[in-house]
Amino acid sequence: MSSPRRAAKTLTKAPSRTAAKVSAKTTRKRAAKTARKGAARRRVAAVQPASAHVNGVSSEAEQVAATLDRILADGNLDTISAEALQALMASACRLYRARREMGEEFAPVPKNSLSATDVMVTASGLLKASDLAVFELGMWQNWTGR
Repeated sequence: MSSPRRAAKTLTKAPSRTAAKVSAKTTRKRAAKTARKGAARRRVAAVQPASAHVNGVSSEAEQVAATLDRILADGNLDTISAEALQALMASACRLYRARREMGEEFAPVPKNSLSATDVMVTASGLLKASDLAVFELGMWQNWTGR
């Protein structure tokens, strides 16, 4: 049992709470976007040509990675075509697999350099492009111990 006064008070507070929630949500989204841009810029700055061996190919690959991070940070996503991005992803996957099969043990990306969403979206896309299911990945990991 609530009084008319309490009901009127509740009605006047509800919109301001909603506005505060929307404002807080917008602020969180902006902060997350700024953090992503900052992380991308830090990754760009962290790329060093220290491993510029094998006729400079490693240095060139690092420059490509830095360019892609800059494109992402600037929001110019259509600067690189889907076909070019697919070619880069496919070549990187094949090269990583070949080096792992030769006995090298290293992660495909530095630890904590990608968000969980980055990994999930990319892994899902790779599985779909290869017409594989997560179940098949689990079976393969069981069989090979990888």
